[in-house]
This record gives sequence, C-alpha cells and structure tokens, in this order.
Amino acid sequence: MKYLSNEKLTIVGAAGMIGSNMAQSALMLGLTPNVCLYDVYEPGLRGVAAEIDHCAFEGANLTWTTDPAEAFTGAKFIISSGGAPRKEGMTREDLLKGNCQIAEEFGKNVRQYCPDVKHVTVIFNPADLTGLVVLLHSGLSPEKVTTLAALDSTRLQEALAAEFGVQQCKVTGAHTYGGHGEAMAVFASQVKIDGKPLSEMGLSAERWEEIKHNTVQGGSNIIKLRGRSSFQSPAYNAVKMIEAAMGGAPFTWPAGCYVKDGAYKGVMMAMPSVIDKSGAHFSAPEGTAEEMAGLQRSYEHLCKMRDEIIDLGIIPPVAEWKTLNPSL
Repeated sequence: MKYLSNEKLTIVGAAGMIGSNMAQSALMLGLTPNVCLYDVYEPGLRGVAAEIDHCAFEGANLTWTTDPAEAFTGAKFIISSGGAPRKEGMTREDLLKGNCQIAEEFGKNVRQYCPDVKHVTVIFNPADLTGLVVLLHSGLSPEKVTTLAALDSTRLQEALAAEFGVQQCKVTGAHTYGGHGEAMAVFASQVKIDGKPLSEMGLSAERWEEIKHNTVQGGSNIIKLRGRSSFQSPAYNAVKMIEAAMGGAPFTWPAGCYVKDGAYKGVMMAMPSVIDKSGAHFSAPEGTAEEMAGLQRSYEHLCKMRDEIIDLGIIPPVAEWKTLNPSL
C-alpha cells in the first residue's frame, strides 16, 4: 500500500469512538503507516489497537500507549479528541472548564515532547476554546493549530441537499462561520444549488429559519437519535484536515483558526480557510449585513467564553499571551 507520508501521526483519545474511527480512517485513506494511539484508558485503548490490527492494513506500523512521553515524542501530526463527550441536554459550552483543563495538559505535552510538530487539530468541545488553550500552552505558531468547524457546514450542506433533492456535492458555498456551537453564524448568500443561487430557489424565509435551526442543533439531534454524540463525521473531517496538512488535497471547508487582526481578535473561530502542507490560511468572511451581524454576535459569544477561562486561570489575560507563546 502506498502512503502519503511516513511521519508519525498521534491520535489522542484513541480509546473513544471518535478516536478509533480516526485511526481506521487514517489508515484506510493511506495517510501514514506510523499511527500511534494514545489514551489514559488502557483497556479500551488495547481493544481499539486489537481491532485495528484485525483490519490487517498492509504495511501499518500501529503502536499504542498510555504514556504521553511515548505518544508525543516524534509526532509530526496530532489529532486530539481526548475530552469528555457531550451528553443529551448538554451544550458544547457546558463542557468548558473540564475540557479546557485537559487542553492545557495537552498543549504542555506538545511543548515538552514534540515542539517541532507540523500540525495539530483539536476536535473536543468546546473546540474554539480547547483549541485556543492548546495553541497558547503549546507555543506553536497559529497556522499549525486548527479546530474542527467543518461539521456545521457539512450539516448545512446535507440539509439543503435533502430540501432540494440533489446530491450533497451539488450544494456549494454552504458555510457557517464564527463559533462551533449554538451561537454559530449560518451564511446563505454564497450558497448555490447545482449552480443556481439559493436566492433563486424559492425557499421561504420560514423554511430557511427551520434549516438554520436544524443545522445549529445538528449535534444534539445525533445524540437523540443514536444515544451518543457524533463520532463518524467528526472523525472523518478531522482526518481529512490532517491529510491536507500532510500534503494531500487541500482542505477547503471552514476550519477553526486563530484570528488576531481586523474585526476579530484573540479567538479561535471558523473562517473561510484552506489547509495545505504549509498550514492553515484564512480570509475574512463575506456576507450580507444580516449575516455579518450574526457573525459579530458569534464572535462576542466566543470572547465571553474566552474571558471565562481567563477568570478560571486556565489561560492568562490576553495582554500576556505573547509571553506564554511568542508566536502570537
């Protein structure tokens, strides 16, 4: 089997459903034979490693460990789903304190054991905050750290495809920006259905509001249907982000990126972006006045949550960030 890279990919939280799906997806897509599974839950981790071995991927060099030094040392790419999952009735923001503390430890492990890592993708919620914490404590440059945000846009794309009875790939420009949570900004002005602008498709304002609501609540709906939080879709999207960072096809769905200039400052948020071998690159969103107002509200919500973790002592005040991470 031909692999895209031979460099070490570490999957954090590998004993969980997202982590195990990421491991399988990475090997199925041929990212690298050198995949290291890391988790603190040894029995589950051992079970995942056995399952992946039973797949008999040609040329795979799978390792697993509960030791962070072993897991992180030599890693060139890392995906982390290593936080507590969201349960029914919880918002992503409900996970704030505990998962940000986990993110702090993760970032410090990166700084200590693999400061030359090429790309880190953080997907455990609230991803905008956990990604920011990892970035600050890892010392990495911003283009090397991204968070999962594409899932909101793929849910919007799927809903519109179902609405108009077209293949999902025929819906383009279906993007959400800002926070990866209930305050996300859902954009319609760039959407096309099989090449035709959404504004010309006869979609009523009421129906569009329903679609927006269902997109925002997409994760909650999966929990109600399956009894647990999403795992297949976040796993696949995260692996595709790392594939792009390894030099595969660029990842063009919105990614959570660190922004520090212009209208938005000092947060991780979903932006129009491209991930490629040189890292994550983003541009300013464009939309109607209403869409941009929604994005501003989402940004303000992110700032409020950021200030909460500053008050908790997980990260220092914004003015001190450059001392903690000179790359910012």
